[in-house]
Formats: sequence, structure tokens, C-alpha cells
Amino acid sequence: MTDRLGFGAASIGNLYREVSDEDAHAVLEEAWSGGIRSYDTAPHYGLGLSERRLGTFLRKQARDTYRLSTKVGRLIVPNTGRRHGTDEANGFVVPDDHVRHWDPSPAGVRRSLEASLERLGIDRVDTLFLHDPDVYGLDEGLRLGLPALAGLREAGLVDEIGIGVNSVEAAVRAVREGDLDVVMIAGRYTLLEQPAAEELLPLCQERGVRVLAVAVFNSGLLASDNPAAAHYNYGAVPPELVERTERLREVCARFDISLPAAAIQYPLRHPAVDQVVVGTARTSSLRANLQHMKTEIPDELWETLRDEQLIP
Repeated sequence: MTDRLGFGAASIGNLYREVSDEDAHAVLEEAWSGGIRSYDTAPHYGLGLSERRLGTFLRKQARDTYRLSTKVGRLIVPNTGRRHGTDEANGFVVPDDHVRHWDPSPAGVRRSLEASLERLGIDRVDTLFLHDPDVYGLDEGLRLGLPALAGLREAGLVDEIGIGVNSVEAAVRAVREGDLDVVMIAGRYTLLEQPAAEELLPLCQERGVRVLAVAVFNSGLLASDNPAAAHYNYGAVPPELVERTERLREVCARFDISLPAAAIQYPLRHPAVDQVVVGTARTSSLRANLQHMKTEIPDELWETLRDEQLIP
């Protein structure tokens, strides 16, 4: 099932903690050896560090053997203002000598793609996402960004265009208002919560839009042995979600299935979901994810979760 598993490269951009070049390379080697051939990154991840590290690795592989996506909307520009030393306020342990500048205009989108290709050292990406327009201004982002992406696709500079967001509402609007090929939805269709199931997934299925489910562990919560100390939506875990996570774990244990194995496979049960995309900078976690994808999960587990009203 590795064709249904993608590698998300936020972690190798020093998400939450510093990662060495050697460790970043090692986890990418592990992913490649495990059969993963789909890779996603963004300028946002470590102010370009993720793209540089991923490009260094992928340049050694034949270009027609993998698929690569990155994102536009946030330009990475020199920081001419106050500095605090690192970009940890935005979640990345990298120097804050650059900052993000929101620009969904056609010129900004093209400039962002060109800068990404330069950082990657690769001549093309397969898929280009408009990244988090709801964070900066959804109306403007969709009005300017979606036509700009369509123009790049029409010009043959990318094969697919889409939107990458945490917000179901933003994704629904983008599918309705744009001509998208793919939606990347983070954390909103997982074993823990399924708000994307009500409108977004049926809409994508109706329109032939591929769905990539990312953050399927809800920022690590469903993969942690200690939910209270984990992250949720890149922040602290609400107590009610700690309790729900433990209920999910208990049901999985009845069937001798680990919670992360159920979590990584659950989104793929929906016909609209084409892939799950997970990221880590630890080779041990990458190996575990590959094993979770191979785990045989009985239908009775899903039926029990439904009976106990833990999934729809």
C-alpha cells in the first residue's frame, strides 16, 4: 500500500525541533527504500529548509520515478524587521533571517514557484497547492490564487493544482469556485474527527477531485503513547480529546491493533481519499508508519468503532 502513502516534509524543515542534515537525509532514504514515491513540501516549512533538503535528496533519483508537490501563497523574503533569533513562534527551529510574505497574485504565485524550484534544484513539480489562504484572507486568496494556479497549469508548468488547508470551509469554497485537481486537507478527516465527511469529501467525489488526507495523527496525538503530552493542531491537547483518544486506543487493543495503524488506514476507507500523507524526521517512526500501512485490520474493528459512536 505504499502507493497510497506520501511523505510530508514539514518535519525535515525543523518543525518543533532542530534536525540535522544527516538525520533528514536518513529519513528520506528510509522512505525511498520503503517504496514511498510521493513527496510534499512547502516554502513555509522551515523558511525554505524543507525544500532545500528534499531537493538535495530527490536530485539523486530519476525524475520520472517520483511525484513532487509544493505550495504557493507565502513568499520567503529577507527579514528587514525585528529578529528574535529563530522562527519558533511559527513552529520551526530555524533562524528568522527571512519571513513569510502573503502574495496570492499571479505574479506572486509565479515568483513563489520559481523560488521553490531554485531551492529544490529541480526543474518542475507535479502538483502545486495554494497554501492556507484562510490564514491571510480567504476571499482574496481564492479570487487571485486559484486563477493564477490554473494559468500555470494551462501553461504546462505543473500537472495538477489544488489547495492545502486545515479548514473544511475553505476547501469546500475552493472546490466550488476553482477548477481543482486535488485537495490536501489537514487533520479534518482522521480517526479522531471527520468534519470533512459531511460536505467536502462527497463534493470532491462528485467533481473528480483527488483528496490527500494529511495530519492523520492530528499533529501526533494518535501516534503518541501519552496523549496529554502530545500536540493537537500544533498546540496543546484539549482534555476531551485526550479522553476520546484513549477510548479509540482501548477499542483497537481489543483487536490487537495499534492505534496508529488504525489511524493511518482509516482515511483511505473513504472512496474520495486517494492517499494519506505523513511526515517525520525519525527513521524509527518512518519504519513504523510503513508497517502500520501493512497491518491487516479486521472489519469488526471499524464496526465496533461505529457501534461505540467513535466514527460515523
